[in-house]
Amino acid sequence: MKQQITCFLFIILTTAAMSQNKGNYAPVNGLKMYYEIYGKGAPLVLIHGGGSTIDVTWGRIIPQLAQHHQVIAVEMQAHGRTADIDRPFSFEQDADDIAALLQYLHIPKADIFGFSNGGQTTLQVAIRHPEVVNRIIVASAFYKKAGAYPWLWDFLAKGSFEGMPQPLKDAFLKVNPSQEALRASHDRDLHRMQHFQDMKETDIKNIKAPTLILCGDHDVITPEHAVEMFRQIPGSRLMILPGGHGEYLGELLTLSPAHKGDFAVVPLVESFLN
Repeated sequence: MKQQITCFLFIILTTAAMSQNKGNYAPVNGLKMYYEIYGKGAPLVLIHGGGSTIDVTWGRIIPQLAQHHQVIAVEMQAHGRTADIDRPFSFEQDADDIAALLQYLHIPKADIFGFSNGGQTTLQVAIRHPEVVNRIIVASAFYKKAGAYPWLWDFLAKGSFEGMPQPLKDAFLKVNPSQEALRASHDRDLHRMQHFQDMKETDIKNIKAPTLILCGDHDVITPEHAVEMFRQIPGSRLMILPGGHGEYLGELLTLSPAHKGDFAVVPLVESFLN
């Protein structure tokens, strides 16, 4: 009975949080950026992974996070409902877009939570726009190529649109039914990662925002690199969790079919943010 009541309450909270969705577009640096807002409280920006949408990365934990935060979930350039435009496609540009979005929303400072490619963007926000950052959470991300396993770079070197996971294609087309936009998104992401440039260690060491580093013990980044970032960023915190790339967040591709209920990482994140 207790388990049934818990599940019932979770469904109610999930429905209530998702019903607050205020999807809209913001003009930022020539881009019409799609974003959604859930809940109330201190602002928390969520930045998805490469080739993903809001739901792919964050759909399972937004209801939990929205209980204590004003969650601002975005879709970056060429992802989901945010169209691609003719300009550079880089983590630096993404960081500038996040800063411009916060200015548009009249939010002077926010916590930033980025997964995978979104984690690279989060690092760049802290480096390029420290004035808009309160705390950052960098999940399953790296700042240099050596931080990922060699198999990742071999996989990307042979990357093709046909090899893009079908669940990612389906999730994209669900919110943007354009095959042309989907292919552009894939090609942009692939090219960026094939030509990934290491961030400067001096920039990483100069990050002033309180930082939490997350990764899975079977992630695309090595645990050693997570520890290295933990050592490089002054006063940072580190959590290495069981699972693959984003499994601890409920990321769509690595979500365990057996998982039910809340994700244990969320209370740990809440403890860091508070």
